[in-house]
Amino acid sequence: MEAQVGISKAVLDDINGRCNCLAARQASRYLTAAYDQALSLANLRATQFSILHKLTWDGPVTIGELAAAMAMDRTTLSSNLKPLERDGLIAMVPGRDRRVKKVMVTAAGVSQYDMAFPLWLAVQKEFEDQFGRKRAETLRDSLRKVLRSGFSPWAEDQTTP
Repeated sequence: MEAQVGISKAVLDDINGRCNCLAARQASRYLTAAYDQALSLANLRATQFSILHKLTWDGPVTIGELAAAMAMDRTTLSSNLKPLERDGLIAMVPGRDRRVKKVMVTAAGVSQYDMAFPLWLAVQKEFEDQFGRKRAETLRDSLRKVLRSGFSPWAEDQTTP
C-alpha cells in the first residue's frame, strides 16, 4: 500500500531499515521494559535507578549537571525527579550560590539503590548472557560514541548549571 503522502513503499521500507532513531528507540523500549520489570521489585523504574546511581556515584550535582550526565533535557529530568523527591529518595539542597540548587541522594535513596542493585545486576547478566557479553560491550561503546559525536539535539545549553 502506498502512503498517502506519496512516498513509495520501497522508500518507507528503506527508512524502516536505516533510521538510526527508530532502531535506537525500539531497542531502548525493549531494554527499558526488561529493566523496569526487574527493578519493579524495588519499586523503581530504570530511569529512577539510573538517576539514583548517578547521584550515589557523583554526589550532589546541579540539575544541569545531572541532565548532562543523563543525556536528558531538564524538563524531562525534572519530571523524573519529582516522584523521587516525593518519596524522600532525593532532596534539593542549596549550592554554594544559593540561587543554584543541587540534587542529592538521601539515606532512604541509598537504601533503595542498595535494594535495587542486585535486581539490576541480575537483569544486566541475563541480557549479556542472551545477547553476548562482547556484543553488549560493543553496543555500550557504540552508544557512548554517539553521545560524544558532537551531534547536539537540545535547544537548551546542557552545560549551564
